[in-house]
Parts: sequence; structure tokens; C-alpha cells
Amino acid sequence: MATNLKWIGEKARNEPELVFTSLYHHITDVDNLRACYDSLEAGKATGVDGVTKQQYGSDLESNLQELSERLGRMGYRPGAKRRSYIPKAGSAKGRPLGISNFEDKIVEASVKRTLEPIYEAVFEDSSYGYRPGRSQHQCLDELGRTIQRERINHVVEADIKGFFDQVNHEWLIKFLRHRIGDERVIRLIIRMLKSGIMEDGLVKASELGTPQGSILSPLLSNVYLHYVLDLWFRRRVKPQARGEAHYFRFADDFLACFEYQEDARAFRQRLEDRLEGFGLQLAEDKTRSIEFGRFARESARKRGAKPEEFTFLGFTHYCGKTRQGYFKLKRRTSRKKLGASLCEFTDWAIKARCVMRKGEMLRMARRRVIGHLNYYAITDNSERCSYYVYRTTRILLKWLNRKSQRRAYTWASFNQALIWVKWPKPRIRKDLDPCRRAEAY
Repeated sequence: MATNLKWIGEKARNEPELVFTSLYHHITDVDNLRACYDSLEAGKATGVDGVTKQQYGSDLESNLQELSERLGRMGYRPGAKRRSYIPKAGSAKGRPLGISNFEDKIVEASVKRTLEPIYEAVFEDSSYGYRPGRSQHQCLDELGRTIQRERINHVVEADIKGFFDQVNHEWLIKFLRHRIGDERVIRLIIRMLKSGIMEDGLVKASELGTPQGSILSPLLSNVYLHYVLDLWFRRRVKPQARGEAHYFRFADDFLACFEYQEDARAFRQRLEDRLEGFGLQLAEDKTRSIEFGRFARESARKRGAKPEEFTFLGFTHYCGKTRQGYFKLKRRTSRKKLGASLCEFTDWAIKARCVMRKGEMLRMARRRVIGHLNYYAITDNSERCSYYVYRTTRILLKWLNRKSQRRAYTWASFNQALIWVKWPKPRIRKDLDPCRRAEAY
């Protein structure tokens, strides 16, 4: 099966206009379904039916064979997704997720495993989100090097309002049909999109959107924005620009960089009409065009102002200087993300002190801090990372000492405990220096 899927990818790369008319048998293949079952993590949230991986796997071969037969005769009907919410900065209710039943997760993974090689062959290099072998750090690295080395003077940062809830199903199916000619695959995806959401015991029909939390959702959203934004920028916006034009997208977060202000303004004006044509809407309060680059500081100084900043992928990008006084793009953890991370750590510590022993709580806190640093500890961001470690250390001491009426640690004994648990240092973990030489890239 793996060899067949690899062949699909090679075929898609070699023939960019090819429409695949025979794919459904890969989705129904028992070996493929078994591989998808193995790839799913145990202990994840369950769907409406409450079935876990362990329960489904108790009679795995029989279940997979029966699922394959139902898929083959088009008798498979995905269940409604269970609505769940996770914390989101700036939102009291949180970010909505759609949790699929375990069997539906297997089918979603099988569809994704079959279609992903086709679309990976055609997706633009400007797209980084939820793609194999690509990450936020790669996107940030390329963005930094572009602003640092190219003739960039203006940046347009944009935000799509409620993107995952506003994806138009009709347009999505039209986009899929550019490469997928097997109608059984299309029918299966339509059933998944229309399966509905269960919230407060009621099932609501899904007329728009592709739920976050679904295994297939990231691929479908990338397909949608590939045709709506990525191709449009490369084929229409960039050729019509007077100067340089560059574009970067991670999932539904994107921005564009231009040499001339007229190009930035034109893009901003055209962007709203482009999105509205496909059922999407710009978040006006989060969309703006700013002067940014090697001349922005001097230009702002003449106006008696500070150079503007923009936020992308959790980092505030600002116009800094090298030791020699030359322009350098620098980044720091955005104030919003830093505050949210500290609040999240505090909430965890308050709950953990009631259910964990001291040693276990120290080890879990260490993992959380390392997870934060693995993402945010990049070039020029040591100050914010040091502050995060400083604050989390003191939050941890406070709530460890509130496990009982008697203090668990003095400051000296707490420092010894940190040494014992190998508490992380705020050192730089990712070299994203935009000034480094090309051979070090």
C-alpha cells in the first residue's frame, strides 16, 4: 500500500494536470485501514459513541473487514462530531473542536493518507501549515530571510474571520474535482462534511465549514486556500506588482511583503473582494498594511514616531539593529501569547497541586516549560524566554507550597529540587538569525 501511495505522489508530480479517477480502492483497503488504526494515539478524546481505541481494537480484524465492506458498497455513514472547546486567548468560550468517533477517525486518516501525496505535489512553497516536513519555524525562517535580504518595505498582515467555520462546501468540492475524478471519493468527503455537530445533546446540520479537530480538516483547508489565495497570489498578484512581492501562509494565517506601497495597498483592496467571492470574510480589525523593513526606522523617526510591528505565528516582528547599527529583523514572543502561556501554566499548577505528588508535579512542570521553549526560544528572543522561565519557576514554588498548610520548600531546597529535576535553562534552541550566511541555512 505504501508503494502504491508513493506512486500516486510521483504521478501527481510528473503530470500536474492529471485527474485521478481510481482512488477509492486505496481508501477501502484493509491494510491501509489497519495502518491508519495503528497511527492513531490511544487516550485521545472520544466521539459521540464513546468508543476508545482499545475497545475498537478488541476485535480489530473483524471490525476493519466489516468497515472495508461498508465503505466498498457505499454503506458507510459517518456519525455526528462531538463539539468540544479548548482554551483560546481572548475568547471566553474557547476554540471549538469537532471530535469524531474512533471509526470515523480511521476513515478520515485513510482518506488523508490517499489524497495527501496528490496535493503535496502541487501545493505552493509559500504554504507551510499542516504539511509533512514543514513547520512554523521553517515559515518564520524564510520570512525573516526574505525581509532581511530582499527589497521589502511594506507588509500586509491579514486574518480571515472564522475561517474553519466558513469554508463553503460547494467551492471545496469544485476545487477537489480539479484533481479527484473518482466520484466515490467525492461522495465520501461530502458525507463527512455534512455529518453534523452534536452540542448540548442536539445534532446541528453542517452547511458550512470543516471542523477543527478532524484529521482530514487540515488537508481540506489547505486545498481550499491553495486555490483561493496561494495560486491567486502567484499567478495574479505577483506578476502585476511593480516591485518585489512575497507571500507566506501557515494554515489560515498569512501575510504578504512588498517593495512598493502602491502594491501593498492594491493587494489589501483586492484581497477583500477575492475572499468574499469564496464565502470568506476579512477580520477588519486584524488586517492592515504597515511600513516595515530597512528604511522603516528612519522613516518613522522623521515623523516623530516608532517603527511599526506585526505579529505572526505567535511572535512580534520588529525593526532592530545589529551591533554595527545595521537593520536586522528581530522577534520576541507576542505579549498576548506570553500572557496566555503564563495563565495556562498557573491554571495547571493550581489543579495539579491537588492530584500530584511533589516530584511528579516538578517533572510535569519541566515538560511544560521545555515545550514552550522548544517553540519560542529562537534567535533574539532570549529576554522573553528568560522572563517566562523566571515567572513559571515562581508560580511553581507558590503552588507547591500550597499543597498543605506546611510549606514544602524553602527557596534553597526548591533550587536543589530544580537541579534534581534538571530544570531547563532559557537558551536559544532554534537558530533563526536572518543574517546568517546561506551555507549555514
